[in-house]
Amino acid sequence: MFLDPFGPIPYIDVRWLPAAARNLNHRAILFLTVSLRSALAENEEDPGLVMNFYKDTCPQAEDIIKEQVKLLYKRHKNTAFSWLRNIFHDCAVQSCDASLLLDSTRKTLSEKEMDRSFGMRNFRYIENIKEAVERECPGVVSCADILVLSGRDGVVALGGPYIPLKTGRRDGRKSRAEILEQYLPDHNDSMSVVLERFAAIGIDAPGLVALLGSHSVGRTHCVKLVHRLYPEVDPALNPDHVPHMLHKCPDAIPDPKAVQYVRNDRGTPMVLDNNYYRNILDNKGLMMVDHQLATDKRTRPYVKKMAKSQDYFFKEFSRAITLLSENNPLTGTKGEIRKVCNLANKLHDKS
Repeated sequence: MFLDPFGPIPYIDVRWLPAAARNLNHRAILFLTVSLRSALAENEEDPGLVMNFYKDTCPQAEDIIKEQVKLLYKRHKNTAFSWLRNIFHDCAVQSCDASLLLDSTRKTLSEKEMDRSFGMRNFRYIENIKEAVERECPGVVSCADILVLSGRDGVVALGGPYIPLKTGRRDGRKSRAEILEQYLPDHNDSMSVVLERFAAIGIDAPGLVALLGSHSVGRTHCVKLVHRLYPEVDPALNPDHVPHMLHKCPDAIPDPKAVQYVRNDRGTPMVLDNNYYRNILDNKGLMMVDHQLATDKRTRPYVKKMAKSQDYFFKEFSRAITLLSENNPLTGTKGEIRKVCNLANKLHDKS
């Protein structure tokens, strides 16, 4: 018998059953029908992540974000590195819900202030994009979607591939600072730990290798690499690269607030390309994770393959970014659409 969840409760001839069974039968049918109706109604309200989620509610949303990214990148080149990094630091920590963007409160610490977030900046430009979108469609587009799409468009600005991404994320209401280190690997962690953390969100070894190709652009603060230079130079480093690193990082204990850094890729520092893989195969990786990527037997084959083929790098990078961006998002009626990206609405309404 076909049960229409939205039709009337069906009639079943149960006259031959005992009275208790008759009551139980009808109650069971009623319960199942109501439950099914509720589940289907909820599913109708929550389509999850879809392509062009805002096509009816804010059709200009993705174009506005793209134009803002272009404008801001033209003025401040390093914004693209920040937007790309935002995707990983937000989406890898339990949910892709813009919890990264929340400021500290009297009760909770911001993820932005944790050691794993050292060197992250340019969050104010996310607010610029949010303001531009709000002017067109107030209260419609989430900060979580803005974070993901600005990262996607930042990749394009850096010469990387255009990655079609789904939208429909909603914003979380709380920071995840207290659990951040359980999800984000440290640059000195073993490759086993790094692989395990990525595998937990569905990203395999080639996906991990591709995501770390983000180190093709941007820079590494001396705080993160001096242990490879002092008190003795790590013998695994390419000796031809060491003088440059020592010149850029002259202090064994650098001031974390000082602008002391080494470009991740001296050849094409502003281009997302596969030059990173050739560098780390040549022992020019700055951090231990870069060195391990090129030497560990589980990742080295993919490093070599990406060093030879930028197309393969872009293919795996696009796949990994897509998986990352779809990690456990809040959708439907979960979470909220923040009015500003650095405050949950409850706090914003009080201010």
